Amino acid sequence: MSSLNKILIPFDFSEASVNGLEYAVNFVGDKRPINILGLYVGTMPISESDNEKLEKDFLKLLDSFDVKLKTTPKFITDTGEVISTILSAQQRSNADLIMMGTMGDKITDEAITNTSKLVLEANCPVISIPYGTSIQEPKNIALVMGGEKIDDKEVLETLLDVARTFNARVHVLTIYKDSVYDEEAIKESNEKLLEYYLEHFYAEHTFRKSKDVEQGILDYIKQKNIDLLTILPRNHTEKSTPSEGRLTKLLTLHSEIPVLALD
Repeated sequence: MSSLNKILIPFDFSEASVNGLEYAVNFVGDKRPINILGLYVGTMPISESDNEKLEKDFLKLLDSFDVKLKTTPKFITDTGEVISTILSAQQRSNADLIMMGTMGDKITDEAITNTSKLVLEANCPVISIPYGTSIQEPKNIALVMGGEKIDDKEVLETLLDVARTFNARVHVLTIYKDSVYDEEAIKESNEKLLEYYLEHFYAEHTFRKSKDVEQGILDYIKQKNIDLLTILPRNHTEKSTPSEGRLTKLLTLHSEIPVLALD
């Protein structure tokens, strides 16, 4: 049974959010009973008439995607700081996943988008959807891992759900800068866990040397025709120091394909 029952989609009618919504609708498709909850966050209180108009425009946009969803989407509005309001809505609604469009660094190279911040702060899986990404089903998924032993095994459940849904192959990638010794030392324990939890969808585990970890990942994406990049946060690994999130920020800013951050 799938653990994906409800997806929260922050939406502000920008180009990035429209692209993200279209991706999410096609992700859910016409056969999966997954609830979509659209969330508009305003900086000022929203009147009842404006609220009704926003909802009407949202549903009209959904119809334009020409995908007959099995479950009728819902739309809500709220007021406050964007990230904290989204996180509160996720907890209240018990959404299993957040999907959010992003412009990445298309506006300014130094931009740290709301989506990047959300990915770091959320306590649930988040898929960031870059503007301009292809609206297609993920068939080749890359899971990026460091050299740490996986501790929280249940975090792989969402990845397995996605792989099952789209019959996708999961390619595991480890980038190392100097010596591969430590990575190889723990490879066997992780390998057994990956084979068990990802079932027959697990394709391979590749080790590559690169001084620039981000560039190594982006090169791998192109070489393997990856259409969904998955990040396993360090707070789900054993005996490791939690990352400050620099690589996560960079990937959500620079990746041209959707990025799934597991949490």
